[in-house]
Amino acid sequence: MSAEAERGAALSFRDFRVSFPTMAGEVQAVRGIDLDVHPGELLAVVGESGSGKSVTFLGLMGLLPPRTKITGSAKVGDLELVGAKPQVMRKVRGKRVAMIFQDPLSALNPVQRIGHQIVEMIQSHQSMSKRDAHRRSVELLDMVGIPQPDERARQYPHEFSGGMRQRVMIAMAIANDPDVLIADEPTTALDVTVQAQILEVLERVKTELNAAVVLITHDLGVVARVADRVQVMYAGRAVERGDIRPLFDHPSHPYTRGLMLSLPGTEHARLIPIKGSPPNMLRPPSGCPFRPRCDHAEAKCDTGEPPPLMQHGDLETACVRADELVEARA
Repeated sequence: MSAEAERGAALSFRDFRVSFPTMAGEVQAVRGIDLDVHPGELLAVVGESGSGKSVTFLGLMGLLPPRTKITGSAKVGDLELVGAKPQVMRKVRGKRVAMIFQDPLSALNPVQRIGHQIVEMIQSHQSMSKRDAHRRSVELLDMVGIPQPDERARQYPHEFSGGMRQRVMIAMAIANDPDVLIADEPTTALDVTVQAQILEVLERVKTELNAAVVLITHDLGVVARVADRVQVMYAGRAVERGDIRPLFDHPSHPYTRGLMLSLPGTEHARLIPIKGSPPNMLRPPSGCPFRPRCDHAEAKCDTGEPPPLMQHGDLETACVRADELVEARA
């Protein structure tokens, strides 16, 4: 772990913005994120598709198309990544910050053995002999719970199940002890038993490596199990953030409340979907972006977009009626 990460936040965003130029105009995908994630913390980032979750962290990693416009600040420790040169990003990716992608089969090279791919990751950032790197790759496979790791290291991705391929991706991501680990929907399409095993591995990474872990997910059940804090995103902005228990017990933003009510196993026997659709970010609505879908909207919600996250009780919320809604649910 770097000295910078030990002294403060491992990952920091300040007024971070991402937009995509298109023939129809500019799509404002991320609109001013301010966020700190600390060593040994697991932050879950949730929201509907198109809310800006993955784009935020792909922008941090420098993995968006060349014409993408990225402004503001995104730091790993004290190292600024917005505007960083390609040679700097090559040193950072996989060493200071690593990412577990949603589909491990497409992320792994199908014609290279698993062990070779992990060795390649290690040797790209560390001066280590091939023999020592292979030994380390076997240790990593064992660490993430793959049985017979020495034998498995000699196999190809197609010989692994979906859950085991995801474990391989985690092993590759932690091969160089990163300060920040980003997991983008790592449990998608896995059955609940394998899902639980993957989440257990992520918790071990957080604890044993003291890494800052960001979990991007749609699954609030997963969030409830593993997260320390949660950031809820809508229309490219953070609309609510707080520790896991206060956010689940008494969310103060109507969108967060809507997500909770659409989750099986809540106090309502019947699922209550959020009406309408997310806004078109080529032409975002006036006022609060959630206003057309909100059951609590009133005239003042149409006069301007709510200010960035502000403290309301135990949570930070971007809603002009947050205090009223918290009191109503108390």
